[in-house]
Amino acid sequence: MTAVLGALTSPAATPTPTPTPEATISPPIIDVPVTPATPVEVPEELVGAEALSEAINDRSTTVGDIVTQLDVIGFTVGDTRFSLWTLLVVVLVIVGVFVGARLGNKFGHRLLRKVTRLNPSQAVLGEKMVTIVVWTIAILMGVDLLGIDLTALAVFSGAFGLAIGFGLQKTFGNLIAGIILLMDRSIKPGDVIAVTDMAGNETFGQIRKIGVRAVSIITRDEKEYLIPNENLMVNQVENWSYSSRRVRVQIPVGISYKSDIVRAEELMLEAARGARRVLATPPPTAWLSDYGESWLLFTIHCWITDPEEGVGNVKSEVLKRLWALFKANGIEVPFPQRDLNLRDNAQFERLIAALERRETPPAAATDAQRES
Repeated sequence: MTAVLGALTSPAATPTPTPTPEATISPPIIDVPVTPATPVEVPEELVGAEALSEAINDRSTTVGDIVTQLDVIGFTVGDTRFSLWTLLVVVLVIVGVFVGARLGNKFGHRLLRKVTRLNPSQAVLGEKMVTIVVWTIAILMGVDLLGIDLTALAVFSGAFGLAIGFGLQKTFGNLIAGIILLMDRSIKPGDVIAVTDMAGNETFGQIRKIGVRAVSIITRDEKEYLIPNENLMVNQVENWSYSSRRVRVQIPVGISYKSDIVRAEELMLEAARGARRVLATPPPTAWLSDYGESWLLFTIHCWITDPEEGVGNVKSEVLKRLWALFKANGIEVPFPQRDLNLRDNAQFERLIAALERRETPPAAATDAQRES
């Protein structure tokens, strides 16, 4: 060993010859026995139910025995086992999620109602957002309590998304349309809008509620129309109270050509000002609209601020008051009249002469009898 070290450290040492392949010493190969990995047993029951069962057994032996007995009663389908205990846990979690979401939703809505700075459309939009957030949190908590692995639902979520794209497209479209309507405040609860029924008859109604799928509108006939939100987005909507609640009511009135139009106009304005719901500002006006066949046509314009109470009753009140004023002041309400002018011709004159001859013969015969 000393000689070898000296030869390596000596500066005059000659280079060591390269060993031949036969002289190369390979390292020893050691065979290490490999133990196969033990497979991890995955419980067939729900993880949440299994964990809850273990926690109950640690706390109370009596209750743990009951849980064990419930867990024994069950059956296995394929690799999945169903028992009374797992079914009970699933039912309790679903009920708890539902009740918790309802209570949380009511609590959130109550808090929003206390915020007085929100207008009706903002309040409804806030309630919808609170509902979506509360139910999302509740569902995620329920999934976590049950110990369901969301990665196992990847295929189901893809199929569900496809179903939404085809089957529930209108539903989600109405949901988004309702949120947009509330955000731009073009339509809000309490507004009075004109609607058209299935027969094409147009009427007006007051918006009672903007739901997830449709807008609820109450008409004066107490009929409730459910109009999909998308229809209000793509179709023309006549909103009577969008920027102002003032609505002008037009009442047509006809008088005779022989009547005093100045006095008649004064009576029209008096009748309109005396109506209960007609506004004093802006004041009512009366316009001469047209020369009719048998009457002079006027139009009374008056304003109201409560269109949800109807406009037909305002017209009726004004016309009834005007009828009494017209009768008291000698203003004639006309009725259809016709003047017939017959052109002169030879045939017409012969007809008149024949009619006269039919009337004169009896008198002529009497005179002849007297002369004889």
